Amino acid sequence: MRLYLFEHCSLCLRVRMVAALKRLHLQETVVLEDDSDAMIRLAGKRIVPILVKDDGHPMLESMDMVGYIDGLGDPVLTGPERSEIAGWADRIVPKTVPLTWPRHPLLGLPEFGTVSALDHCVVRKRKQLGDLVELRAQTREQIDALVPELEELDRLIASPFAVNGKLSLDDIRVLPLLRSGAVVKGLR
Repeated sequence: MRLYLFEHCSLCLRVRMVAALKRLHLQETVVLEDDSDAMIRLAGKRIVPILVKDDGHPMLESMDMVGYIDGLGDPVLTGPERSEIAGWADRIVPKTVPLTWPRHPLLGLPEFGTVSALDHCVVRKRKQLGDLVELRAQTREQIDALVPELEELDRLIASPFAVNGKLSLDDIRVLPLLRSGAVVKGLR
């Protein structure tokens, strides 16, 4: 199986996480940010992650990929899921995007490995969010708005080893979002 991804993509990390937990080797290909043609050729639209199964068929939804990979052999995501965790994950994304997306182009990631790929990213993000420099200047206010959500998550976590005490889809939802926040200096 081959996974087409962006390194900064939290949805891509979901797939990588379950593969690692299963000790399953995925061939990984980082797609350049401006290589829409490759994504369209593989999936019919601009999207990552794309998991191309051994039979050559692509999968496009990250949680479907997680379920597919976890279903190979004995599953590892056997713990319970809680609606509070899914709700938390849904609420946190709009608060993390203005913090994390303006920083992605500064990270030197392989998806920004050419000038045109980096420019493509900056133009796309600017169209969606506005001025990226101004958003980075608002970091303190954005962190302050995010802290109550992180404190809520802290109260919801049952174990340092798994959100609900045993590995589940909730771990696959939460960890990639927390990892995305790691690019923000001052966010704890």
